[in-house]
Amino acid sequence: MNWKQALKDYEHYLKIERGLAQNSVHNYILDIQKLIQFLEQHNIKESPIQLSKNRVQQFVYEVAKIVNPRSQARIISGLKSFFNYLVFEDYREDNPMELIESPKIGRKLPDTLSEEEINNLIKAIDLSKPEGERNRAIIETLYGCGLRVSELITLKISDLYFDEDFIKVTGKGDKQRFVPISSINKKYITIYSNEIRVHLNIQKGFEDTLFLNRRGKQLTRAMIFTIVKQLAEKIGLKKTISPHTFRHSFATHLLENGADLRAIQQMLGHESITTTEVYMHVDRSHLSDVLHQYHPRK
Repeated sequence: MNWKQALKDYEHYLKIERGLAQNSVHNYILDIQKLIQFLEQHNIKESPIQLSKNRVQQFVYEVAKIVNPRSQARIISGLKSFFNYLVFEDYREDNPMELIESPKIGRKLPDTLSEEEINNLIKAIDLSKPEGERNRAIIETLYGCGLRVSELITLKISDLYFDEDFIKVTGKGDKQRFVPISSINKKYITIYSNEIRVHLNIQKGFEDTLFLNRRGKQLTRAMIFTIVKQLAEKIGLKKTISPHTFRHSFATHLLENGADLRAIQQMLGHESITTTEVYMHVDRSHLSDVLHQYHPRK
């Protein structure tokens, strides 16, 4: 087995058997390509089956010189997964990454926006332009439903169950979940749909896609990042934010206002409650309030 074949088989495994999203698959493959590039630069001819622990250690040592600990940890994790796959498929008997430890890194949590900051960002949207109504509906949906940017851009009109106050969201690995939607959120999506979207020259294949660009096609992830960045600059916001900041704020505000952690987990689409716990930075004063409110010996 050569590297090209191993990479192709592994990509197929990630897509079909593990059901990973295209972005996740791309990142896994990128990590292995870094290793392949290293082997080529050093004229090392070892195949994926022959590659020794010493070679892998040499690569990790070189990587540590040029990337930060977080990126290094991600590459190590990606390679461990790749060699575990080779062991699982009986191509190898061992995982050469087994004894290689990832650098210790703290969990980096994104900035959270206050309700006032979110309101200021929405007020800064220029509603005199056609894309203004669309952008307001986008920000309201990111924050109101806690969506990932990939979930937002693929949201369909047929996913809107406004009579039941829910939307259907397709998340990582094509897993679907129902998320509640507020009256305010429904109002702005309806205004955009009825007053702006209806006048677009919608391209074939995008008839059911909710949020469209001026050419009648699906918005890109980059476009959503640009919208958020420009609004932050417009109001002079000092925090570094992205579309994901609204998802983080959604979860944090719900928790601070007394929402159940498992309900938040379901709305965010986290498989494990541990992910939800880590995802939100809960300050000690909030935990203290919960104890004093709900514990029988308060």
